[in-house]
Amino acid sequence: MVTFVKAQAASLAATIVDFAVFILLTTVFNCWYLAASITGTISGGITNFLLGRVWVFDATKGKIPLQAFKYLLVWMGNLLLVTGGVFVVKEYVGLPSLASKIIVSLIVGFTYNYLLQKKFVFK
Repeated sequence: MVTFVKAQAASLAATIVDFAVFILLTTVFNCWYLAASITGTISGGITNFLLGRVWVFDATKGKIPLQAFKYLLVWMGNLLLVTGGVFVVKEYVGLPSLASKIIVSLIVGFTYNYLLQKKFVFK
């Protein structure tokens, strides 16, 4: 249970980075919402990997290149799920970009990301 709580805290930190980049790019720089979503997801992904490796799963004895490769595989799936989900929710459900990003990110984070990081990346 402690690992799950730490993973959610790390995910929250990564999400803050992700959303800060997304909001900055869409509101200040007027970037296309999908490009901003991708850039935010990349930034959050890097943050989450570092926190997961060092703090959440205490996996610093593992080889960084192997962990990074596994994380990259999981992260690419995350990127596709979040980007596709944001598109579907915004375009077909009609919610605003930010609401779409929040909903999709929560669903993907609590399920796909946590399970694969625990069982595959940092085991």
